[in-house]
Amino acid sequence: MTATGTPRLAAQFAFLEEADRLKGVERANVLQDLSRPENSAEHSWHAALFAFVLAESAPQPVDALRAAAMLLLHDLVEIDAGDHPIHIPVDSEAVAHAEAAAAQRLFALLPEDLAQEMHALRAEFEAGQSTDAAYARQIDIIQPIFQVLMAQAPLPDHVEIARDNLLSGRAAPLAQSWPEAHDTALGLLNGAPLPDSDFARRLRFLSEADALKTVLRATPVLQGARPENSAEHSWHLALHALILHDLAAPGVARARIIAMLLLHDLVEIDAGDAPIHAAYDAAAQDAKEQAAAKRLFGLLPSAQGAEFLALWQEFEAAQTPDAIFAKSIDRVQPLFLNLASGGGSWREYNVTLAQLEQRVGGKVARGSEPLWAFARARVAPWFAQEAAS
Repeated sequence: MTATGTPRLAAQFAFLEEADRLKGVERANVLQDLSRPENSAEHSWHAALFAFVLAESAPQPVDALRAAAMLLLHDLVEIDAGDHPIHIPVDSEAVAHAEAAAAQRLFALLPEDLAQEMHALRAEFEAGQSTDAAYARQIDIIQPIFQVLMAQAPLPDHVEIARDNLLSGRAAPLAQSWPEAHDTALGLLNGAPLPDSDFARRLRFLSEADALKTVLRATPVLQGARPENSAEHSWHLALHALILHDLAAPGVARARIIAMLLLHDLVEIDAGDAPIHAAYDAAAQDAKEQAAAKRLFGLLPSAQGAEFLALWQEFEAAQTPDAIFAKSIDRVQPLFLNLASGGGSWREYNVTLAQLEQRVGGKVARGSEPLWAFARARVAPWFAQEAAS
């Protein structure tokens, strides 16, 4: 384990807490159920999931989770620079300048080594020259198009934007660079059913995954304005894994942690969220989640579905070093959201510090004792103040 004192952890969490603001950046895209606009954190999660899932259908071999890491980061600059829909003309030079300034401000919150790593990943993505970056950029282009076209009743103006994008916009080159993706999108655009192919099976799974954006959690977003949803939670956890990996035990694979956290809450599409501090039937919830995992991962090609199911089950069992650290990340992130929002779900469920230590502290410390020591030191004063009031 790398030596990590409190100043380093404080810097890492300053960045991760600032990143939470991406959940408030609205995009022009809407969810597949058309209920509301998508935000950039949800998009980043879904794009990273697309990269992970579609890698075996990619036009050339790629490091799927390295591309996913780029997509976890790629829209963070929108916290300062905003989103720029592809169908609205912009001053490209001004946007690039604003985004570069945003990246400089955001990554400067991190320790220097991590700042350099994140700058390099973002620069590689923006250049799009490496195989992994080119694939990540293809995903960033095609994911919103499939999000539109896989909806049960796509909005007509969004369909026309997708059409223009595929025929003459930035997605048009996919006809040569990734013909299966381009042809499948054109078929959907023209009313054809999905073909019987592994690519189509992966698309059905990814389309179903969109529903995770509608699953609400007990924990609020950082400023407490609304509940966090499970898709943006999954994005934030994967970003935590990218930034906090130096706290893991030797040999823990950052890419596998990110994979687990991208997938871990998909079962909530069927089973719903079960807040850790709420009273519920644990056996019944587990049965619902097991059934959900089998249904959802069963949408994929059989070998990939079995791989993802095994990865989800490994996370749930929390017996391997990778899963133990992934669980610690899953437990620590809500602490800081609750703290920043004046108590959040702790107030709702009348949680005490002793209960927090029992339900959360052990799991966090099992993955990283320094991480729990830092987190406990941050949250304990809030509980002391509550007890005194």
